[in-house]
Amino acid sequence: MHRRTALSVSAAALLAAAPLLTACGSDAHPGAAAVVGGQRIDVSSLQAQVEDVRAAQQASPQSATLLRETGDLSRQKLHDMIFDRVVDKVAKDNGVSATRGEIQQTRGEFARQSGGEEQMAAVLLQQRGVAPDQIDAVARRAVLMNKIAAKLGVTDTPEGQKKLTEAFSQASKDLRIDVNPRYGSWDNDKITLAAYTAPWVRQISKAPAAGA
Repeated sequence: MHRRTALSVSAAALLAAAPLLTACGSDAHPGAAAVVGGQRIDVSSLQAQVEDVRAAQQASPQSATLLRETGDLSRQKLHDMIFDRVVDKVAKDNGVSATRGEIQQTRGEFARQSGGEEQMAAVLLQQRGVAPDQIDAVARRAVLMNKIAAKLGVTDTPEGQKKLTEAFSQASKDLRIDVNPRYGSWDNDKITLAAYTAPWVRQISKAPAAGA
């Protein structure tokens, strides 16, 4: 049995569309919500993710509660979109990748721990603002985070978490992340959107809590 790292899959708890903006920090990036490593994250792409979540929320029996509790969904989704690119950078730097089979295996583990696909989807929507067609992205993050942790020799200790955070902080700095001021600013040390508070490691890499 392999040693479980802090990033191992386990059962744990992982709004309105933003207006079209005309700049990202400066006039150099019109229509961008952020620029990461020289690559744009367009406002239209961000809005599409927000709209996917809103549609899923509206179809839920708990729609009123979900809509009320996710008023900052635009920042939450932008955080995730930027963080994905930071994960990709760290994964590339450490020579790891996620196969389709690994993503589906991890998704299956999420579902089993949550009590099935339907329950998993409901909990991810409620806890993390994840639409059904965005679940594979959550599973992919978990695969990459676990592989990165293993490659770096990270253990479930404060020292291990510090080592992991340092690797992500450096990658974040290397990507020179420029966020449209409408959404806040990116914090390279905390690896998060400054206007959006999220426990970045545990939020991204863990399965939803069953029955939550």
